[in-house]
Amino acid sequence: MGRVFVAGSINMDVVATADRHPKVGETIAGREVLYFPGGKGANQAVAAARLGAKTTLIGRLGKDSFGAELRSFLGAQGVDIGSVREADTHSGTAIITVAASDNTIVVIPGSNALVSAEDVSDTPLAKGDVAVSQFEIPLPTIAAFFQRARSAGATTLLNPAPAQKMSSELLALVDILVLNETELGFLADVELTDSDEAAKIIDVARKLQARADQTICITLGKRGVLALAGSKEFAVPGRVVKAVDTTGAGDCFVGALASQLADGVPLRAALAFANAAASISVQRMGAGPSMPTAAEVAAVISAG
Repeated sequence: MGRVFVAGSINMDVVATADRHPKVGETIAGREVLYFPGGKGANQAVAAARLGAKTTLIGRLGKDSFGAELRSFLGAQGVDIGSVREADTHSGTAIITVAASDNTIVVIPGSNALVSAEDVSDTPLAKGDVAVSQFEIPLPTIAAFFQRARSAGATTLLNPAPAQKMSSELLALVDILVLNETELGFLADVELTDSDEAAKIIDVARKLQARADQTICITLGKRGVLALAGSKEFAVPGRVVKAVDTTGAGDCFVGALASQLADGVPLRAALAFANAAASISVQRMGAGPSMPTAAEVAAVISAG
């Protein structure tokens, strides 16, 4: 079995719950405030580790109380944090408002902005491993990480979120791109919505492909997943559940997908597994703590 290496962000999520989102300039009463370990990198690493993959996280934490709490949490989830270094600033923080099943998020990068190419330079990647990253750390660091991964024969998996423009050179280093329809539209300069036909979404993905063998997976929430694997296209049906908190659902999907690919599972089956994992995570509060175990995902899949 291969390993999962995640280069990414680590945040403390400060979550405020309310009956509705305030309008601009308005103050409303909330229900409660909760503190959850989060950050896209940490979430994806926790998801992979809980699902049984040997997982290493590469990132930075501040020397503050959040940093100490996050380091303790990650270690308790079975994530190898030997490559999580300290930074002389505050730890990454996300301010999240949850109202019904919707959320708004403000992310303050803090120590995540200091994750450098040097931090990924000694990563012991090998053939069969999966290198995962997202857009909450500097893009040059991701490029250095993926260059090292490809030279080692590892698979590179990028979740380009929060969406921002990237160079064609970085895109060409990506073996598997996992994003939602909004992010796909942003990167391809085409406006897409979750109601667009699958054929239109796949056509946009095809135009974005940087290599003939590149795979692009578009997550569509309850509509499931569309995949363009080289020249082949297919869909994985969605799962309808009652969402409590969608924070971290995409990260759960990415971590679950990476865990399956590292175990040699074919893409279509890996996507179905990841879809089931994400459907479990949205039924729980928090990002990192909502990630399911392999047994939980297996039970959902066997139940249909």
